[in-house]
Amino acid sequence: MPSGVRARARAERQRLAAIAAAERQQAAAAVARRRARVDRLTRWLPNTRGRQTGTLAARRRRQTRLLVALLVIVNVLVWFVEPSWAARAFALVASMLVAPVLYTVLFRKA
Repeated sequence: MPSGVRARARAERQRLAAIAAAERQQAAAAVARRRARVDRLTRWLPNTRGRQTGTLAARRRRQTRLLVALLVIVNVLVWFVEPSWAARAFALVASMLVAPVLYTVLFRKA
């Protein structure tokens, strides 16, 4: 009779192993479906590379943020001071055209 007990225990282990294998298979299928959905939705987007993390890149990001903040402040001031839409639009376009020159003047190496 001990062999019957072992046989039942082995059958139970095999049943539990089959259940675990089925759960793993379902999880793998769900991951594959999710990955396929993400690939399908992002296929047309351009591939982005990671952001540069060096000290030079950090300094350049800081300088760019400072310049953008400066230009936004100027445009907000023009928006509140000048009632004319033409002047507001001119200030916006001029700030976009002058931004590279300002960046060079403010942050160039001496």
